[in-house]
Amino acid sequence: MSLALFFVVAIVCFYTGLLIQRCMDAHPHIRSYPDIGEFSFGYNGRLIVSIFMYIELYLIGVSFLILEGDNLDKLFPNTEFDLFSLTIRGKQLFLLISALIVLPTTWLRNLDVLAYISAGGVVASMVLLGSLIWIGVTETGFQKRGRLLNWSGLSTALGLFFVCFTSHAVFPTIHASMRDKTKFSRVLMISFALCTLNYGAMAVLGYLMYGEELQSQVTLNFPAGKLCSKIAIYTTLINPFAKYALAITPIALSIEEWLALQFKRSYSILVRSLLLISSVIMASSIPVFGYFMAFIGSFLSVMVSVLLPCIFYMKIYRASPVNRIELILIMGIMLIGILVSVIGTYSSVMQIIFHL
Repeated sequence: MSLALFFVVAIVCFYTGLLIQRCMDAHPHIRSYPDIGEFSFGYNGRLIVSIFMYIELYLIGVSFLILEGDNLDKLFPNTEFDLFSLTIRGKQLFLLISALIVLPTTWLRNLDVLAYISAGGVVASMVLLGSLIWIGVTETGFQKRGRLLNWSGLSTALGLFFVCFTSHAVFPTIHASMRDKTKFSRVLMISFALCTLNYGAMAVLGYLMYGEELQSQVTLNFPAGKLCSKIAIYTTLINPFAKYALAITPIALSIEEWLALQFKRSYSILVRSLLLISSVIMASSIPVFGYFMAFIGSFLSVMVSVLLPCIFYMKIYRASPVNRIELILIMGIMLIGILVSVIGTYSSVMQIIFHL
């Protein structure tokens, strides 16, 4: 059931990606997602898009720190550090260490090196999938089973599914940078197909190997001390270190521009450091990674990747004849998106509060 819904979410997000392409084709000066918002609804449209984009980027940055803390705690359990009369241990300690490592990268103006490192995410995904298969073959086997349908976890699952495909904010930038823009739909289809196959394979293998014992991060299920586990976890850890700065920098640049600080180096460093400190505080207060990601998916990803593309497309082409079947399809997608957003956001927030 969940796997079928996963494929439906992939198809919906692919379709809304095509809607973004059509929105960009409406005017040659549209080069970014906020541009689409402004073209559709003026300044208010740009503001709404920017707010949702920056909140999503900020929370994704927080999720990177949580990922680092959880996995480092898995590699080095029972680690603690005494600072005067204060003892810092486990996840909290590794969150602070991760923040100290990440901090200098947030001060960089040129992020080209980090971009190349983060592009290794494709390799990291392959290594993680290979490690999962190897552990299944040599350690756990593939005999575990869970409930065929778990209604209580459906809203959380849908939120996580949408997180998997929440890249729509960068689609306009990619489209604008392409030499042959007619190939965008083909690139989009190939990208979605590869992501769907990778995520789907991970989901099926995780289910067969761990059943309902599967944790929010599959690396936390890996047997401690095994070489393949260490390779997978270390590979998983590399990307967040590079991607945190990539996620936070657009927010920092926007704040600096708003406060007219973009040419004042010391103030720029202060802004970026404060963003990191606030991220660490939030990451240390989030007890469950899975429900946090479900919240991002339900509240932000559905809005950015589903609802806004549909709304902008309907607004831009309101005077043009629209196929009735496509109109019904878009309205259906919006209705489902609203339901998933409301129910999923409420469910994930309640779960986070419950685990505090």
